[in-house]
Amino acid sequence: MTRFLFLAASLLVLPLAALLFAQWPLRDLVQAFSRQANDMAQIVFALYMAVAVTAASRAGAHLAAGRSAAALRARWRAWALAACVAPWALFMLWSATAPVLASLAQLEHFGETLTPGFFIIKLALWLMVALVLLEALAGLWRAPAAAE
Repeated sequence: MTRFLFLAASLLVLPLAALLFAQWPLRDLVQAFSRQANDMAQIVFALYMAVAVTAASRAGAHLAAGRSAAALRARWRAWALAACVAPWALFMLWSATAPVLASLAQLEHFGETLTPGFFIIKLALWLMVALVLLEALAGLWRAPAAAE
């Protein structure tokens, strides 16, 4: 399931690149819709990053998974990661609940262009934090088998 999520999220790079590239011709040649393209690019980027942080950590490619930590035992790393990540993730889920629900209830728009979809960026925050928390807990679950 997570492999499919990571694969689907990786494909968001293509529309992100297209939207970022389209801003220049839209602004200079068409002279319209460049801000809307920027708004959509922000949504796609937020969704991509919400999943990419966890995917990179799982693959050992994230900066937090540095090579100096590779020498530590798997069990110790999993517990240290959970001790650092879990409180932060739980706090973020708790503190972001009211703003995310309010944004979702009103289907919040971008402030400058009034393009709908800003609420998706706030939902991506929830997605990222939930995936990071689940990955830390999954690391604890896998740690005994990996340490032996």
